[in-house]
Amino acid sequence: MEIFVDADACPVKDEVLRVADRHDLTVHMVANSWMRLDDHPLIKRVIVSEGPDAADDWIVDNVAAGDIVITADIPLASRVLKKGAAALSGTGKPFTDDNIGMALAMRDLNAELRDSGAIRGGGPAFSPKDRSRFLNELENMVQRLKRS
Repeated sequence: MEIFVDADACPVKDEVLRVADRHDLTVHMVANSWMRLDDHPLIKRVIVSEGPDAADDWIVDNVAAGDIVITADIPLASRVLKKGAAALSGTGKPFTDDNIGMALAMRDLNAELRDSGAIRGGGPAFSPKDRSRFLNELENMVQRLKRS
């Protein structure tokens, strides 16, 4: 089991490392540009070429069943679920086969509403409660996958 982080805008890198360190899991931090990260033996920095889906494509090409992907990108979550990996948002919401279809549909609907001017702005700001929920869910996810 390894953890892949869609790292460009990920607010929970430190929390990922805490859980990975506790379970001795390799973490691939994937981004389009250099990231300031601690030098840690479990962290593998992956810098991909510029492009809209370069980081997503690298993750999908390298993830395997039983791995975990941290992302807010719903289409990426859908792609990794098809490969048998688990997907978790930075707010601690797991993406599953049961909820990914609705998440994709809501993403598309919200994009259409923003484009038409019917709604403005994004979702709520990232909160300490989100950080706590993420840490708890990632720990639970690792333990579940280790048992299976």
